[in-house]
Amino acid sequence: MCGQEIDGPPNGDEYVLDTPTVRSFVAGVRETVSRAGGPEEAVEELRPIFSELLADDAWLPEEYRAPVPGSGMGGGIGQWLLFRSAERDLSLFALVVPPGAATPVHDHLAWGLVGLYRGEQEETVYDAQAGAVGEGEGLDVRVWRTVKQGDFYPLLPPRDDVHRVRTTSSETSVSIHLLANDTGCVWRHSYDPETGDVSPFRSGYANRPCPPDVGR
Repeated sequence: MCGQEIDGPPNGDEYVLDTPTVRSFVAGVRETVSRAGGPEEAVEELRPIFSELLADDAWLPEEYRAPVPGSGMGGGIGQWLLFRSAERDLSLFALVVPPGAATPVHDHLAWGLVGLYRGEQEETVYDAQAGAVGEGEGLDVRVWRTVKQGDFYPLLPPRDDVHRVRTTSSETSVSIHLLANDTGCVWRHSYDPETGDVSPFRSGYANRPCPPDVGR
């Protein structure tokens, strides 16, 4: 087995996947963020170690690459927590999307990096800044791109924060997310791209429960 799943202390860092690779990566992230002048500088400075993580074929066990039938995101999409900080201001997780499945259009409410570890995806980024939604008009597409293994991109709210991803490869896609919140457990937003309507959204994790009152 590549890693060990453990329960962290209730008020401490939680290494769900507790391996030297994950611990070294988190330490590198923290050191980089501590000297960065803000989110934009942080995501730029984090590019080398994030790219190295995506290129390492051995660190993520198969159990964290598996779809989750009946998941809250639909389509068998699974969100697997790997690490979250005691302050819940940093999380690392794997998002598994079966072939042909797509996430809801959603936001993240935190800066971070998203990279593709396996498969291929189509990403659509929408303009959903304040004043651009909820008036019965559809969302404007800002960016559409194909994301291949090893590719990654920053999330810098509000400009780059609302998107949808769909797996276009014949194999299940696995993306690695590093975000500055406890993404699966905070209440976020999903969007109807045809009308711009906004709804409360919490994706959850396949392997960890969320407290019922987080973000409410």
